[in-house]
Amino acid sequence: MKQAISKTFSFADPLKLAIQMTKYNLKIVFANRFIYFFIAALALFLLIAAIFLFSSSATIKTSDIYGMLLLPGILILFYPVIYGLQNDKDARMLEMLFGVPNYRYKVYLLRYVISLLVMAAALLLMATIALLAIMQFPLFEVVYQLLYPLVFLSAVAFLMTTLVKNASGSAVVMILLGLIFWVLSENLRFSKWNIFINPFDVPTDMSYSVFKNVLYQNRLMMVIGTVVSILWSLLNLQKREEYV
Repeated sequence: MKQAISKTFSFADPLKLAIQMTKYNLKIVFANRFIYFFIAALALFLLIAAIFLFSSSATIKTSDIYGMLLLPGILILFYPVIYGLQNDKDARMLEMLFGVPNYRYKVYLLRYVISLLVMAAALLLMATIALLAIMQFPLFEVVYQLLYPLVFLSAVAFLMTTLVKNASGSAVVMILLGLIFWVLSENLRFSKWNIFINPFDVPTDMSYSVFKNVLYQNRLMMVIGTVVSILWSLLNLQKREEYV
């Protein structure tokens, strides 16, 4: 009797299924045009770094390294987050996903996490290049601070994808939102409402303790916005069949 039960159920089965699903979703994340976004992000970072290096009047600081990595990070997360939902239809894998219990929460949340891990690894790679080629700076602190705006933007992009129900339309919406945030960032430079606030660029007309408090409120709001966006996205994925 025990042997029969062990044949029908094995503790290794969930692990094997998880590994198989991770491998498949890694293929989705790296499929089609993602590699071009990664190459473009790396090329953009190298271009910005070269401009700073060959500019005789520029004194590179940690705040500059933060700015160098911000835009490439946005490019890296752009494709896998926005086009991840549509790629199942393109890859003809819907039958497989529909066979997974609560697939909306497990598969797409897993894919979103994979996208963030890929982005974090790419940021570490570019930050390491900057550390070796440009200047010494707190590498992990810079990458950690970059994750706040990048994870927030990725969560908003994930939400827009589930609301617009079309990858190309979501991309247009996110580009417009990104431009609005970018334009407002100059007027809101040291405001808690500026998602692009540079934590390493301390204003001269503001005390350090006040700036740290502004930065704390800024990060807290982005964490809350990220959690709300992800939960809202997962709720919208209950009607995934309507736009797949």
